Amino acid sequence: MRPLFRSQLYVPANNEKMIRKTETIKADSFIFDLEDAVPQQEKEKARELLSSILPQLNIKESVICTRINSLSTKEVIKDLDFVINSNVDCLVIPKTESDISFLYKMTGKKLIPIIETARGLVKIEDIARSEGIIGITWGAADLADSLKANVKSIEGSEYIRLKLVSIARTYGISPIDKVFFDVKDLEGFRKECELAKSFGFDGKQAIHPNQVSIANEVFSPSKEEIEWAKKVVEEYEKSSSAGRGAITVDGKLVDAVHYRIAKRILSSL
Repeated sequence: MRPLFRSQLYVPANNEKMIRKTETIKADSFIFDLEDAVPQQEKEKARELLSSILPQLNIKESVICTRINSLSTKEVIKDLDFVINSNVDCLVIPKTESDISFLYKMTGKKLIPIIETARGLVKIEDIARSEGIIGITWGAADLADSLKANVKSIEGSEYIRLKLVSIARTYGISPIDKVFFDVKDLEGFRKECELAKSFGFDGKQAIHPNQVSIANEVFSPSKEEIEWAKKVVEEYEKSSSAGRGAITVDGKLVDAVHYRIAKRILSSL
């Protein structure tokens, strides 16, 4: 069984062609966007399109999400009415700044908040404790705007990534890295996926179908990782049954923590 969130692809909810194309894209999750991707005059059309098309789509192996409009807007009331009566699995909530348990209780849908403001970053632990949350992500541009900071500096922030992953792991939810804005720079996207994986993220949000296969590849165990894990598990269990503890594998120390890491890699296959 594949992980849920190696790749999360945003899809403009007012674009029928793009909505239908999701049947040909192997994303672990789709986020049908009612917020930034849809101009104000198209919001109602977007909800109507999703209502009619989503039940027809053959994407049941993927987690179906909808990014609703900000909780401070009037549009969110209509968004929630649509969601409650839809087959959407999960709500993605922009600019989350406080506990959002009420959304889970109101809709029965799982939740993924986006950390996009200074207050959201400060309150991230309160947010992560909300009922119904299955993942958490962040947005660099809005966060930079809120902080009055440089977007590139925020995009590269090690502090934000470590903070988000630490909170996610503490509360047993999936950390998902932010979008990468340059859809033509696939090598740059790959490098940022590799950076996110090195910090402990489960996957990455995408804004173009070409980014999906890269995210799926990077956030899946590599051939080398799998071979290492199999060897460690085999050798460590053999040693443990003989009453020995730490061992060496390929000349490197292997003890209980390496065994746990190897078991985690194999369990994700």
